[in-house]
Amino acid sequence: MVARARARLITSLRASEIVPSPNIWHWPEVYETENRAQDAEGTLWRLLGDLCDWSGDVLDVGCGDGFHLPRFASAARSVLGVEPHPPLVERARARIAKMPGITVAPGSAQELPVGDATFDVVHARTAYFFGPGCDPGLREADRVLRPGGTLVIVDLDAARPPYGRWMRADLPDYDPAEVDKFFDLKGFTRHRVSTVWRFADRESMAAVLRIEFSAAVAARALAEVPGLEFTVGYRVLIRRKPTGLILS
Repeated sequence: MVARARARLITSLRASEIVPSPNIWHWPEVYETENRAQDAEGTLWRLLGDLCDWSGDVLDVGCGDGFHLPRFASAARSVLGVEPHPPLVERARARIAKMPGITVAPGSAQELPVGDATFDVVHARTAYFFGPGCDPGLREADRVLRPGGTLVIVDLDAARPPYGRWMRADLPDYDPAEVDKFFDLKGFTRHRVSTVWRFADRESMAAVLRIEFSAAVAARALAEVPGLEFTVGYRVLIRRKPTGLILS
């Protein structure tokens, strides 16, 4: 399911196209379960804390229904979530309705609804920035970042088993090395991290696998996991906006 979204972005030449995210767009309740299972030991969050200063103004691109916004707000001066899918915008607004310092707005990675140089951090997690084809979003992130600000991209690492192996089964043309090369050429520093996804029961795990993969791959993944958890690798990409002129 998600593999098809990645394939559409990689092959799209229309900068303004909104690429659906079939997991959370169609099954937001199941995706809530997935969010709660992810990074059960906080490994990814610790890495992000070490890599970036989150105390300023933070923009979360493709925020979905706002699951991560309160976490950002615990440190940030202000948080804006931007999401292209109207039903998810409403769910996110309901989630943060009584939380000061957080707002949610409709918009896309290619057309962020904010002015130039207005944020210290632009964050995107498993949203839009999948590799070749995401140049419009990269330019837009640079536009809205202040000098010295940081673009943080968190994506699943298809080179790390077992989750990456399941991803590649559904997306055989996806080349992790090509994606790494693309971001290297764009000036990103890459960090790889292994996390644990942990579920309360097998039913929850099965439901999540079924919204992330084709039926055959989801069944295979479920058969390969005897318990309630499995390892998921992430690729964390960091690029800081220059504070002054770069002389070549």
